[in-house]
Amino acid sequence: MADTFRHQGGSGDARDAGTPDPSALLPGLDEEQLRVLRRVGRAWKRVSGDPGVWRRALPVDPDLGRFPSPEEIVPARFDRLVPISALGGQPPAGETTAGAEAPTSRPGAVGHRVRRVVLGAPLKSTAIAHERMRKLVALPVLSADALSSVAYGPEAMLAILVLGGTAGLGYSLPIAATIAFLMLAVGVSYRQTIRAYPHGGGSYIVAGDNLGRVPGLIAAAGLMTDYILTVAVSIASGVAAITSAAPSLAAATVPIGVIVVAALLAGNLRGIRQAGSLFAAPTYAFILAVFALVAVGLFDAAGHGFHPAAPPPLHATEGVGVLLVMRAFASGATAMTGIEAISNAVPAFEPVAWRNARTTLTWMVGLLIALFAGTVALVHLDGVVPGARETVLSQLAHRSFGAGPMYIFTQAATAAVLLLAANTAYNDFPRVLFLLARDDHAPRMFLRLGDRLAFSNGIILLSVAATVVYVAFSGETASLIPLYAVGVFLAFTLSQAGMVVHWWRLRDRHWRKSLFFNATGGLLSAVVFITAGITKFTSGAWVAVLAVGLFILVTMRIRHHYDTVGRALRLHPCAIELPMHTIPARGPALPTAPGNGAGKSAETEETPEEIHHLSVVPLASLDLAGMRALAYAASLQQPVLALHISPGEDEAERFRGYWSQWGDHLPLEVVVSPYRAIVAPLVNYIEALHRQRPDLTLTVILPEVVARHWWHRALHSRIAPRLRRTLRPLPKIVVTSVPFHV
Repeated sequence: MADTFRHQGGSGDARDAGTPDPSALLPGLDEEQLRVLRRVGRAWKRVSGDPGVWRRALPVDPDLGRFPSPEEIVPARFDRLVPISALGGQPPAGETTAGAEAPTSRPGAVGHRVRRVVLGAPLKSTAIAHERMRKLVALPVLSADALSSVAYGPEAMLAILVLGGTAGLGYSLPIAATIAFLMLAVGVSYRQTIRAYPHGGGSYIVAGDNLGRVPGLIAAAGLMTDYILTVAVSIASGVAAITSAAPSLAAATVPIGVIVVAALLAGNLRGIRQAGSLFAAPTYAFILAVFALVAVGLFDAAGHGFHPAAPPPLHATEGVGVLLVMRAFASGATAMTGIEAISNAVPAFEPVAWRNARTTLTWMVGLLIALFAGTVALVHLDGVVPGARETVLSQLAHRSFGAGPMYIFTQAATAAVLLLAANTAYNDFPRVLFLLARDDHAPRMFLRLGDRLAFSNGIILLSVAATVVYVAFSGETASLIPLYAVGVFLAFTLSQAGMVVHWWRLRDRHWRKSLFFNATGGLLSAVVFITAGITKFTSGAWVAVLAVGLFILVTMRIRHHYDTVGRALRLHPCAIELPMHTIPARGPALPTAPGNGAGKSAETEETPEEIHHLSVVPLASLDLAGMRALAYAASLQQPVLALHISPGEDEAERFRGYWSQWGDHLPLEVVVSPYRAIVAPLVNYIEALHRQRPDLTLTVILPEVVARHWWHRALHSRIAPRLRRTLRPLPKIVVTSVPFHV
């Protein structure tokens, strides 16, 4: 199938809990292209003969039934992957596919077995069900990133202030109060984002819609940096919680973190999405543990009149000044990471989605402020300072609970919620890549679902990047924080600035109030971003700034290449190839009537007359590559069936309309797929045709874009090799490509 997907509109968001809609991938034709298509159709009419002859020549019934609609796919209790019946009236085929055979070479066979043990069998007859979360489930699932930052945000702030000695620690309460106000302001501003973008408004979407392409890409760069560091920082903090409770493991910090990343990689590549109620438990456990910790600590402090305990003797290594305070503020503000998650996942809520999302966001911000303020207050009252061997939260838990079961519960809950926050990035990062690829700013391999219905390429890239960052900084949270603040608040700033422009253009009811809230949130986020960029530049923030710059350069070059390919693929009357001969009026000689499987099913033909053909031409769009593949198939003077896999009924009707304007010269079958993928339903349909007529030789003719330069090849999908691997076990199926060079 031609690699000609280009964005023509549609919506999506970076942290939507559902899979992005592939209908946004399929290109539409403008009026100029439709005029050319009609001219091409008239030319085809002169050379291809009567369309009825082509239909009568078909040796199969192309209507093999339909897949269930998304509304008919009901999720199981603990899984979003739902078995569905194959086409052609066959029962579900389970978790095997035609391409599940092991390679014949010994290394390949070993690798195949390892892959299947770790990832499970490919899912052929499976679809992804929609889920809607109620507020009590959505709160912990979508708040894990934000609430878990309480485990490292206050400590990051104190780690800077302690450089100024006791005098520096004296600024902890004012700085914490400022950060709490920042949380409130940004939370209120994201309530306005939910109102403006009820279908999900990620920073990339909002900034791109309102500020332009480059600001949108900068916001995407900030988001992707945020997600990579969410994995690295969350795992580093989670491992720190473990080593605080078990100091003997401190020397294995890096190996433990790498093992955790590998486990997250394997789990997400399996494509399993458990029900939200299971993910809710760690977050609620963490909330309970921290509230219990603060309550016990405040009760103890009340016994001595809330007089702060003196911290241990400190030796100041820096003078207390504006620079130190600004650095501490920027580090502590990392406790806000993930605060935008709910505004991005509005479609994941039960109706009325936007109202439930705003309510949940309010709860999350309230909990975040309470947990953050309570932790900092307890640190101040207990005189706790950051230590190299034990986290601040662990020290507080020791003081409040001793070393008993509640201490173990607190550390376990902390580690669990931090790992859950890391896993959240595995849902979000591939979706940002999906949106970038949809808009031609990233390789189209990131549009593709893997054989376990997960965005495998994005998951692998995130794991590699997070592992490199984690190992490079030795798994130390304090070293990773300077990189974290830059990406987080860059995305915050551009998102809120985009909302200011949105309200200024729209000027609907209450627009002034909404604009004020978003402007306040954007201004404060910009202050944190600039502060972090300046004060932490030499401490590691330069890495994030450099990464953003390289990201912009690479994504713009990728877009330039896809624009060039798009222009080359546009229909031009003088560039259209036409078949020189029509199919014989009576069609080719065929064996007995279709549907009974008569004729030779084994590969025993010895003469050309014994081979009976059917050419299947999968088409994503009617462009030059697709028209060339159709001309090639028709020129063989054998029956031809054009096949279009559509992700929805609207797109299916649109393609049928284009086909009709072209002239309907060849038989067309449109399959509406619930897979949210292209290859899986294509394979399913071809297998169903083979079951219907095992005596036929099916030739799958794919239009394929061939790039001139080797470095451009990774930007184009290679569907033909995937189909060959998948269909190899079935006899009498040929997969061939019609190259289109650009």
